[in-house]
Amino acid sequence: MINKINFFHSIIFFNICIFFSAFEVLRDNSFILFSFFLILTIGISHGALDHEKGKKLLKIYKIKNTEVFYIAYIGIAIFVILIWILSPIWLLSLFLIVAAYHFGKEDSDFIETKNVNFLEIFYFIKGSLVISAPLLFHKAETIEIFKMLNFSIDENIMANNFLIPLVILSVLSNFLIYRGNNNDLRSILFLDSFSIIILNYFFNPILAFTIYFCFLHSIRHSLSLISEINKNLMKGFPIFLRKIIPLTVITAIMYVIVFYFISKKFGIDESIIKLIFIGLASLTFPHILLEYMVEKNEK
Repeated sequence: MINKINFFHSIIFFNICIFFSAFEVLRDNSFILFSFFLILTIGISHGALDHEKGKKLLKIYKIKNTEVFYIAYIGIAIFVILIWILSPIWLLSLFLIVAAYHFGKEDSDFIETKNVNFLEIFYFIKGSLVISAPLLFHKAETIEIFKMLNFSIDENIMANNFLIPLVILSVLSNFLIYRGNNNDLRSILFLDSFSIIILNYFFNPILAFTIYFCFLHSIRHSLSLISEINKNLMKGFPIFLRKIIPLTVITAIMYVIVFYFISKKFGIDESIIKLIFIGLASLTFPHILLEYMVEKNEK
């Protein structure tokens, strides 16, 4: 059931990407506030059930005090921000590697992979498309975003003769992640990759990432969470919505408060870029660590 829904989701998303690519008005940088709003609502909400998984992990380790989870989760997030302040190049390099693996894995998590050697590497190569595509199609804008994050990148290293093979490898990695005979599952993987390429070819890097992160990555992860609540997604969705609202609202309010203070120094656009990527980095590390620990212990 969930695979069929993912199949239609990928088809709809792919066609939406093609449809909106025709609108030139979407190709400038005037939608950064809209991108910020989408990430504060749809984007971060897909991790708003981490406290539920945290409780599951505490039970595994026989820890009764739930405050331990919140302290650890928030502590890791704060630690990530401190590392960025002290060494942004080191932190963002690690974040790009971890994020590429995370995107590749979670976007393919609905597929049962058996006896696939080097699967983690294929996940990383697949997810690297989210990073390599904007560098290939909008190199100057993407490098400028890196500079705003205090991350210097050599344009010579990011030459097209390096990026083009990386993009091609990312698409071909779908063959190695799924080797079965189900054409629908294979189509999902390839449609997703082509959608990311279309987004980054026509739109600026911030809007392209926002559309991917909110409407492909986050929705796919949310669908898997809803199916865990109830196999009937129509019944599970209202429960899922009630559960994610509190943490989503709290996180969004914290983002807005930080934005209010740093916008006085950096301006609106640069402040939003810093909050999107540094904020996501601070949430991604504890989110991925939690997912890994729960998955490892369940196995």
